[in-house]
Amino acid sequence: MFFTFLLVVHALVAAALVGVILMQRSEGGGLGMGGSPAGLMSARGAADFLTRSTAILATMFVTLSIVLAFLAASRHAQSVDTSLARSTSAPVTAPGAPPPTLGEAPSAAAVAAAAEAAAKGNTAAPAGNSAIPLEQ
Repeated sequence: MFFTFLLVVHALVAAALVGVILMQRSEGGGLGMGGSPAGLMSARGAADFLTRSTAILATMFVTLSIVLAFLAASRHAQSVDTSLARSTSAPVTAPGAPPPTLGEAPSAAAVAAAAEAAAKGNTAAPAGNSAIPLEQ
């Protein structure tokens, strides 16, 4: 719950940082070349509201990134992305085929036949082959 809250705050800080950066006046001359004497390095430029906002938001963004990385690394029980988790459903077997044993891998011919059947829109495994798990 705390991780999700920090993740939402991190996204909001990132959006605000992008907005503040885009609102600033261009200094001209990319990569630090050019610019006026009343630019970023003067006392007036440093005291500017947008410049201070950028510095504060950038600091918050980096700090939140480090905290979120630490929390994600210390979370062993739960994953942020569960799309790659294995399903607990039983593998699809061919009609009349014996049930597969644990750890049995399908043959290359069986995998090719299942891929061909899936390409034709047939979700059942071809007859005569051993168990072929079909991913959904």
